[in-house]
Amino acid sequence: MTYGPQVEVAIARVRADVARLHNELTRNQLVVWTGGNVSGRVPGADLFVIKPSGVDYTDLAPENMILCNLDGAVIPGTPGAERSPSSDTAAHAYVYRNMPEVGGVVHTHSTYATAWAARGESIPCVITAMADEFGGEIPIGPFAIIGDDSIGRGIVETLTDHRSRAVLMRNHGPFTIGKDARDAVKAAVMVEDVARTVHIARQGGALVPIPAEAIDALFDRYQNVYGQAPQGALQ
Repeated sequence: MTYGPQVEVAIARVRADVARLHNELTRNQLVVWTGGNVSGRVPGADLFVIKPSGVDYTDLAPENMILCNLDGAVIPGTPGAERSPSSDTAAHAYVYRNMPEVGGVVHTHSTYATAWAARGESIPCVITAMADEFGGEIPIGPFAIIGDDSIGRGIVETLTDHRSRAVLMRNHGPFTIGKDARDAVKAAVMVEDVARTVHIARQGGALVPIPAEAIDALFDRYQNVYGQAPQGALQ
């Protein structure tokens, strides 16, 4: 199957990005063996790219990423189509169908975030990095069986109207979303970092919450001001 030139270019770009971004999961020690996955929506088309199932991270390449439609079906005749897609493909597809603003989805079994998920406990917003990145607590999502869109339903149900770009699916692990695949990977790195810090902090005593108005201010500054050139500055 072929698409128009612009879509073909977009597919190639997303294939390359998704393949490369899996290296960030291993580099940041968010996955072991072949676990975890990154996907990216193809701009301008009802398509997304996801990793194949059970392939070593060292063997991932743009040509063996798998192109799917938003129902999670593999597009026949495209590179990688002879392989099975990630077991989380239906969950990713459900997110893309129901959250059109999402351009990337990531799943890991990172140690500290998964430990919070195993307790069925959200991560409270007690450090400014959490307020900046997630705008509050990182919520816990429902338990769901792998293999169909149940996990995707839980992600959408939990994150709709929530500022967090991460959800801890109970007894499973973190899923993150972003404006593109890189943004979702960043959220996956950050959720593990704050999960570890808050876990360690709690071992030393009671956690000190950040007032809601301060969380709002920190989130607004980080999302809308941080990294922006001052008004009137040379671009």
